Amino acid sequence: MKVLIACEESQRVCMAFRELGHEAYSCDIQDCSGGHPEWHIKDDALKYINGRCSFITCDGKAHEISGKWDLLIAHPPCTYLSNAGACRLYPKKGQLNQERYQKGLEAKEFFMMFYNADCDKIAVENPIPSKIFCLPKYTQTIQPYQYGHPYSKKTCLWLKNLPPLKPTEIISDYTPYLPSGTGRKLKGKSYGAKEQNRNRKVMRSKTFPGIARAMAEQWGGQA
Repeated sequence: MKVLIACEESQRVCMAFRELGHEAYSCDIQDCSGGHPEWHIKDDALKYINGRCSFITCDGKAHEISGKWDLLIAHPPCTYLSNAGACRLYPKKGQLNQERYQKGLEAKEFFMMFYNADCDKIAVENPIPSKIFCLPKYTQTIQPYQYGHPYSKKTCLWLKNLPPLKPTEIISDYTPYLPSGTGRKLKGKSYGAKEQNRNRKVMRSKTFPGIARAMAEQWGGQA
C-alpha cells in the first residue's frame, strides 16, 4: 500500500507501516523526530493528500505517486478544536472568545480538507471536539490502555472505508496521560506526559506506538 500520514513528525505510524512492508511517508511542516528523513516530507500536507503528486523527501530523493493514495491517515492540530480547551473558548460564563473561535473555524476547515480528501480509505485522528464547531460525528474513540500503554487519553477516529480499530492489549491499571483540561496547570500530580517530557504540547501530539502498530496491522497488514 501507498500510505500518507499527514501532520506527523514523530513518524510512529509511518514506521509501523514501513515495518510491514508498505510504502508509507510522514508529512509535516516540522522536521521528523523519528530518525527516518528518507520517509519524511517536510511541507504542507494539503499539497499531497489527493495523490497524483511528486515530492522530495528529507534525504533529497524524488518520489512520484501516480494515482491516489491507498490510505490517508491524518493528525491535524487540535489546539483550537478540542473540547479540553473550552475553558479558554469561554473565559467568562456566556462570553465567547471571538479570536479563539475564529481560529477554531480555521482549524475545522483544515480538518475537513483531510476528511474530504480524494482517497478511498481515510482515518482522521483528534481529541473530543468542542460541539460549537459542528464536526462530523466520529466513528469511534480509543484509549492508550487498550493498546498496551498504562495511560488514559481518549482519542477520536473519523473513518472512511476502514473498520474500527480493535483493542490489542488491555491494561487494567492506568493513569491519566494529561490533566483533564488543557487550561489547567499541573500541580504536583503525576501524569504520563509530565514524567516523560516538559514539552507537553509535543508529547500529547505523538501517537502511542501500540496504537500505531494496531493501525498498521489492522488497516494495512503484511505487504
